[in-house]
Amino acid sequence: MKVLGLVGSPKVDGNTSRLVNAVLEGAAEKGAETVIYNLASLDIKGCDACGKCQEQGCCVIDDDMQELYREIQEADTVVLGSPVYMWQMTAQTKLFIDRMTAFLRPNFSSRLDHKKLILVFTQGIPDRDAFKPYFEYTAGLLYYLGFDVLDTIVAAGTDKLEVAFRPQLLEKAKDFGNLISVSHFPGPEYRRAESSLTPSL
Repeated sequence: MKVLGLVGSPKVDGNTSRLVNAVLEGAAEKGAETVIYNLASLDIKGCDACGKCQEQGCCVIDDDMQELYREIQEADTVVLGSPVYMWQMTAQTKLFIDRMTAFLRPNFSSRLDHKKLILVFTQGIPDRDAFKPYFEYTAGLLYYLGFDVLDTIVAAGTDKLEVAFRPQLLEKAKDFGNLISVSHFPGPEYRRAESSLTPSL
């Protein structure tokens, strides 16, 4: 099994990166191959709405997104993390999401074969439900793109207590990685009418 980690934070070793790495570490303990990218370190241009991806089945923009397309297709599970900036994912993450339209066919069905996906969000505000509608919306978008969103990990209050100083949270993220590396993940899959936000984190 291959697990791909994508970090949408401009901080290379920040809270989001530490959580995503913890999930990947747990998966690696169970034998999974893991690889991680920081989106802010890559050259990813914005979608220019040319429509060529629907005609040709691939995006024509020659940048680092081409490597990510290959990695996504090879991965069994994707772990996508972003801090919350201005009530939403970061600009770096949004660029990536916009370019994912290349996985949609002209009839808007997905070219992806329902790959597993874990969402990871970190937020400064201590109320972990403050952005719940946005997290559910994001899970719905990714479901539409062809992913089975298994769960959403939310780390709240990171302005006052960083992830690096919360060993229990990191251990739980690692345990989560143990689970996604097995063939039958016991957590719920996202469906349009519902989403599971991991309550313990």
